[in-house]
Amino acid sequence: MDTEEKVPQEEQPVQPEKPKEKQMSPARKKLVSGIYEFADIVVSALLVIFVIFTFLFRLVGVEGQSMVPTLQESNRLLVSSSQYVPHYKDIVIITQPNIFHEPIVKRVIATEGQKVDIDFEKGIVYVDDKALDEPYVNAPTLTKEGVEFPVTVPAGHIFVMGDNRNWSTDSRSPDIGFIDARYVLGKVEGRITPLGHWSVYD
Repeated sequence: MDTEEKVPQEEQPVQPEKPKEKQMSPARKKLVSGIYEFADIVVSALLVIFVIFTFLFRLVGVEGQSMVPTLQESNRLLVSSSQYVPHYKDIVIITQPNIFHEPIVKRVIATEGQKVDIDFEKGIVYVDDKALDEPYVNAPTLTKEGVEFPVTVPAGHIFVMGDNRNWSTDSRSPDIGFIDARYVLGKVEGRITPLGHWSVYD
């Protein structure tokens, strides 16, 4: 009697079970979405701030006492630097090389073509023969610095002085003189420190 030989069948490999994907709960999805939205807002805000302070505004610190009482040493100033044209009474940051070897902050008193005269006995400043009303000064202008008056501001230049008139080296001094308008970094728009003492300047 023939015996049937049984050939063992090849065993099929056992496929490992695929791990079940965890479904994110609605609350978790909302949290993750909120985090991504917040991060996007922060990045966008930082980019805007970078552009503003690179191309439109700068932060500049005050050194010295020449602008007292308007500005104090160590104040931080917000300076606009985009296509600025100097005007009378503006407070400006000046980068023209000077004896201090650093930028200085002064007030514009006269622009090109204007005549400046100073009565040092009475402390009165005249521009085009009109006495200036200067409520911002610390004291009348009594100190001579070496420049003989009257003077006429050359084209493309400005005449500047500090508000602390008798403690300021400015356009009255040959060491500073007329300021080439190309060296005006920008106009001081406001003071942002110390905190709680913010000021905005016209």
